[in-house]
Amino acid sequence: MARTVRLGLIGCGEFMGEHVRRLAKVKAARIAALVDPSEENLARFVERHPQLAKAQRFARSEDMIDGVELGGAIIASPHTRHAEQIRGALKRGLHVLTEKPMACSVKEAQSVIRAAKRHERILMIGYQRHFSPVFRLAREIIASGTLGKVTFTAALQGQNWLEGTRGTWRQDPSLSGGGQLNDSGSHLVDIVLWVTGLRPEVVCAQMDSRGSEVDILSSLSVRFRGGAIGSFAVVGDAPQWWEDISWYCERGALYVREGRLLLQRTKKSEDLTGRLKYTGDPDRNFVDSILGRDEPQTPAICGLRVAQFTEAAWESARTGKPVKVRG
Repeated sequence: MARTVRLGLIGCGEFMGEHVRRLAKVKAARIAALVDPSEENLARFVERHPQLAKAQRFARSEDMIDGVELGGAIIASPHTRHAEQIRGALKRGLHVLTEKPMACSVKEAQSVIRAAKRHERILMIGYQRHFSPVFRLAREIIASGTLGKVTFTAALQGQNWLEGTRGTWRQDPSLSGGGQLNDSGSHLVDIVLWVTGLRPEVVCAQMDSRGSEVDILSSLSVRFRGGAIGSFAVVGDAPQWWEDISWYCERGALYVREGRLLLQRTKKSEDLTGRLKYTGDPDRNFVDSILGRDEPQTPAICGLRVAQFTEAAWESARTGKPVKVRG
């Protein structure tokens, strides 16, 4: 097996720079090609990352995949382009790491999972929270059963998303597929489901676009399989970033507060942050998984679970009725 993985980057916007910075620390990774429909974007991207000056540049992902020998592709294009680009890369035998959301519908999510299985290739999502020691420890504690079953979960995300993304593709539904729930809210939904292992059964949602073409405010009430209930709040016109996640169990509770993990079993809470040891990131995990050194920590099934939840929430907000989650 090759000891170096040649990668192509699809969508050279600002966030792809984070992948470049992480890959710079992975000796087995080599960025061989770049894709963006805008020559100006490509030039600006290489200017910001001069180590990529020799990488081949393309306007279309199909041309890159056909013209360069690659082992994997990393996708950070507008959301509604993900599924088609994922399928194209998988069909050509490439492993894929895509930014969230993996797909903007359940049908599309299922199609890319089938493609990954058919072509026997890795498909991962850039859910970096799976590598956060805070959330990994929370997951371990819940899975251990020491606190009993999860009975209630409450998750809130506040962000100045409305103003911060105004005039960009993120508020164009043809490119974004939806608003903040489908964007940064995707991380919130994913991490609650991943940490707890809960499967949503029914969602009841209310949303407000705040004058945009996409959802900005979302209030979601959910019942999970097995009886647990919970709430998600996504506030897209908040003054600044704020996030708060709580898991209530039969014999205690876990709280994520400003990067800290708190455990409460009595009136006094215990700060577990000092126990956090894990380090990692999606890009290193992607390369190591291709080389057989690790297992994918952000598998495609997580993207399907988020798509199922999000699609049900949109339908509930549209109809004004509770909606059963597909799958």
